[in-house]
Amino acid sequence: MYVHVLKPDVLEAAYLEAKRNGGAPGQDGITFEHIEDEGRAGFLGAVAEELRTGTYRPRPYRRREIPKEGGKVRVISIPSIRDRVVQGALRLVLEPIFEADFSGSSFGARPGRSAHEAIDTVRQGLRQRRHHVVDVDLKAYFDSIRHAPLLERVARRVQDGEVLALVSQFLKSTGDKGIPQGSPLSPLLANIALNDLDHALDRGRGFLTYARYLDDMVVLTPDSEKGWRWAARALERIRQEAGALGVSLNTEKTRTVTMTDRGASFAFLGFDFRWKRSPKTGTWYPNTNPRRKKVTEVLRRVRYVLRDSRALAVQSAVAEVNAIVRGWVNYFRWGNSYQALDRVKHHVELKVRRFAAKRAKRGGFGWKRWSKDVVYGSWGLFNDYRVRYYAALKAGLPTSGTITPVR
Repeated sequence: MYVHVLKPDVLEAAYLEAKRNGGAPGQDGITFEHIEDEGRAGFLGAVAEELRTGTYRPRPYRRREIPKEGGKVRVISIPSIRDRVVQGALRLVLEPIFEADFSGSSFGARPGRSAHEAIDTVRQGLRQRRHHVVDVDLKAYFDSIRHAPLLERVARRVQDGEVLALVSQFLKSTGDKGIPQGSPLSPLLANIALNDLDHALDRGRGFLTYARYLDDMVVLTPDSEKGWRWAARALERIRQEAGALGVSLNTEKTRTVTMTDRGASFAFLGFDFRWKRSPKTGTWYPNTNPRRKKVTEVLRRVRYVLRDSRALAVQSAVAEVNAIVRGWVNYFRWGNSYQALDRVKHHVELKVRRFAAKRAKRGGFGWKRWSKDVVYGSWGLFNDYRVRYYAALKAGLPTSGTITPVR
């Protein structure tokens, strides 16, 4: 198996994937531009030779802190491009082997699967009246995984000692425990670590709904005595499997909620879920909306990018705004997001108008000076805020709806 990792076509594919993903250089400071100037073939040939002769060693990661809710930070470990290529090649070889054994309840970082599929699975569970929800939060999952049990799980399917040694090198390059977030191999290893848990909970599929996206997971059962017992058993199994990996549950954030209770909700993958009655039809349905803090975050990012673009022309600043808004909308345009999308559209337009007015040394928002045709046409501000429906997408039907304006 190891010989496949250092094949030129595998290393080339891993390099091109890393280049498409972009990202900052590692601690060595070497960029893709530098590699292309010096010659990609020579770079990949040198990597292959190190792997062939057994002299390859991962270089130190560059650490970057990402602010989180509550003043906390998430540490991203940025590998060098050289190490990204090797990890990517290793993933290309290992992924098909483990994909054959992964559970259908696992959605994160898997080919052909998505967060929206996980969200739809949870919505379907609520429609099946599985209203007793276990909202699980694993405490510092990536940072806490012990290497020994993870490598044991890898070794169940991989017998090649050189491949196992290479995986071990990547793990140990970050310390005594943990999987470095930000490396190409990490999501695959994270899924391997929890695969036993996935299959254990799948055995209750006829009575419970379980969905996991990397370390984010929920369990839904009926709101009955039997359902409560199943939920308690599922939570205990999660605690056991996580504990075997050296990971504990975050007791402050792990909770159970009954969705039929007044005002009940839970969060999963950036969305808030509620069980609501339709004012038009009177039927109950799973209402799914972007979390309020996610709306606030994207508007804050737009404000920051406009603040940092004061020296740019309006069209150039709008291009920077579009890069942020387009990605956010494409993720959150599902479910019942009409009002959230309309709010984002309205406030983004206000911020861009205010930016343009300041550049023209004028007050206000330029409602008379610049029509919507100018803002969305000449300036090119992103304007596709239509809601899409996952069920229609699966059925091959049109996925777009219209936004009901809310002011």
